[in-house]
Amino acid sequence: MSDRQASLLAEPVAAGRLLGWDPASASLAPGWQPVVDRFFQRETGRALSDFLRARIAAGAVIYPPRPLRALETTPLEQVHAVILGQDPYHGPGQAEGLAFSVAPGVKVPPSLRNIFKELACGSPGPAPSSGSLLRWAERGVLLLNAVLTVEDGQPGSHAKKGWEALTDALLAEVAARASPCVYLLWGAHAQAKAGLISATAGQHGREALVLQANHPSPLSASRPPVPFLGCGHFAQAREWLAERGHPGFFS
Repeated sequence: MSDRQASLLAEPVAAGRLLGWDPASASLAPGWQPVVDRFFQRETGRALSDFLRARIAAGAVIYPPRPLRALETTPLEQVHAVILGQDPYHGPGQAEGLAFSVAPGVKVPPSLRNIFKELACGSPGPAPSSGSLLRWAERGVLLLNAVLTVEDGQPGSHAKKGWEALTDALLAEVAARASPCVYLLWGAHAQAKAGLISATAGQHGREALVLQANHPSPLSASRPPVPFLGCGHFAQAREWLAERGHPGFFS
């Protein structure tokens, strides 16, 4: 990485918000670069970049500081699980570019508290000591949101600006290459990707387990049609992956 690239990455991280946008400066883990390059070379990707730069120039507070961090952390060839959320946390100091994760020392948000509650059901391991899910990302869990940026206090503010096309392309790449792979789709935005994942995995003969439930937010975690609390996704994912030679996920 060049000194310029390091500077572009370090400055936003220190600020806790996105201060500049240059997707070419991100140091992606192996496997992702062709997908990301293709997207940002197309009209939709260029329009998204223009939108982000315009919002930054207008003084908008945008989170997270590293929107592509999930792709920086987890190599494509190591992915055997995907957790797909909606969009990043929209409060100061929360979003860190990994879906549902917050940095150590940051108060655990309500959605993540519910995730930990569900994780504890039948889990053989100790309760997580912080809200950081980095250890999962480093072990092959792609922590991706359907939309990768958001403005302060405005959930959904960057929906339909182009991110969905990129995350479609990323998930299609995973579904075409990762096997076995379990997909945990929580909430309507994530569940909208189910058809793409199943069709692509089937076309390429990949083993895929697609699990769907309500979003873990307290507003929906206990409601029908598929309450998140009690869904058993972590237990199902652990068992299914262990049967295929990949034990230890979500522990």
